[in-house]
Amino acid sequence: MIYEMRIYDHAEGRAEDVRERFRDEVAPRFSKHGIDLVAAFVEPDTDRLVYLTRFPDEEARKRGWESFKGDQEWLAAKAESERDGPMVVKQHATVLMPAMSDLLLN
Repeated sequence: MIYEMRIYDHAEGRAEDVRERFRDEVAPRFSKHGIDLVAAFVEPDTDRLVYLTRFPDEEARKRGWESFKGDQEWLAAKAESERDGPMVVKQHATVLMPAMSDLLLN
C-alpha cells in the first residue's frame, strides 16, 4: 500500500471555492478512477487544502491519476469553475510508503 499527500495553494480569495469544488466535483469521482480518499484537511494558518489518498501500488497510483485527468465530466466542471481564472495556483504531491507495517491505517 502506498499513500499520496497533495497540497493545493489557492488563488487569492479562492480558498472556499477550492474546498467546495473538491467536495462537490473532485472527491466524488475518485472511486471511479481507483483513487481511495483517506482524508482531507485544511491548514489553519494558510487555508491550503491538503488531502491523503492511497493505492495498492505505484502502478495503480499512476493509472488512477491518468484516468482522472481524462475524465470529461471533471474537465467540464473544472473549466466551468475557472471561468474567472485559476483556483489553484500551485500544487505539490508527495508519495509516501509505510515505514512500519504495524502502523498502517486500516
